[in-house]
Amino acid sequence: MSSGPATADALSAGPAPAPRAVVADAQRVVVKVGSSLVTNDGKGLDAGAIAQWGRQIAALRAAGKQVAMVSSGAIAEGMKRLGWARRPREIHELQAAAAVGQMGMAQVYESCFRDSGLATALVLLTHEDLADRRRYLNARSTLLTLLRLGVVPIINENDTVVTDEIKVGDNDTLASLVTNLIDGDALVILTDQAGLYTADPRRDPSARLLPQVSAGDPALEAMAGGAGSAIGKGGMITKVLAARRAAGSGAHTVVASGREPGVLERLAQGEAIGTCFVALTPRLASRKQWLADHLQLRGALTLDAGAAHALSHAGKSLLPIGVTEVSGEFERGEVVACRDPEGREIARGLINYSSSETRLIMRRASSEIEAILGFSEEPELIHRDNLILR
Repeated sequence: MSSGPATADALSAGPAPAPRAVVADAQRVVVKVGSSLVTNDGKGLDAGAIAQWGRQIAALRAAGKQVAMVSSGAIAEGMKRLGWARRPREIHELQAAAAVGQMGMAQVYESCFRDSGLATALVLLTHEDLADRRRYLNARSTLLTLLRLGVVPIINENDTVVTDEIKVGDNDTLASLVTNLIDGDALVILTDQAGLYTADPRRDPSARLLPQVSAGDPALEAMAGGAGSAIGKGGMITKVLAARRAAGSGAHTVVASGREPGVLERLAQGEAIGTCFVALTPRLASRKQWLADHLQLRGALTLDAGAAHALSHAGKSLLPIGVTEVSGEFERGEVVACRDPEGREIARGLINYSSSETRLIMRRASSEIEAILGFSEEPELIHRDNLILR
């Protein structure tokens, strides 16, 4: 399973940034804690451990960072509350345990984090929430609003309603999807392993910890053991794949041991701990490329000269008052073109309102949206973060 010294040395060299800079420089961080770090050997949630995570996240918040947390533990907590000694196999029983356990998660996290001065919110997601554009944007707006308000979202898969068809699968994957969803700068996956080794350290005494690698390098999956090995089943392989997924939107990932004292605070202070998976594409550039190359246009907006100039030269968002014509039929979250008065495409982006809604609010001020539609999703038709110039 070892990759050999040459390959390991090449991987550990890695590109910039230095491992110690990833979390220290990040403004928005997603932290995933494994079930072994928040439960009593799977027997319900460990309030003491969760309080410790609350203190560390409070330190990150005090340093000016926005933090979202992905946590396991709902089913384990539900089993404890129901008096079940063994994990059930029937899906309806697992869902019942999750429903009971989610009440416990909300209570424990709210209480423990409040002691550190943190407000929390429980957010339950399924893959379907992230695959559907409208629901994706709704989830994104909710999470970004919570972060802006200083609230720490505690995120878990919604095991109460999840089925194989809409299941994310594991919380490493969920954490990477959340990182992409909220444009996170860094993903920290905390586990019971020190990081990625050149081989399974439990079997190979010569295995070396890799301090830095390039996310997405195919050699990493072999080092993690592959899907069929003991270490790969719910272990390091899911973390390697999560790091690759997060890197798709330009986020760096750190995989480290959650048993390290003060690990989050030390990472935020610049200490190199665990393995840093470096994304090769800058976050903004990768998002722009995704908008430019991978989505089909569903419609078009014609802008007046002032709005066209604001988009092209001032880096502004598109407001409804600057739109003179709407072409095509589209839903919220779909990609539309922005054209200048002469009909030239000058930008494209993800729109916050459907075509019928846009026709009602075009040429009107953002302050009038709620009065016209009866609700207001966003003040912008297209936010500048979801827009690319052509």
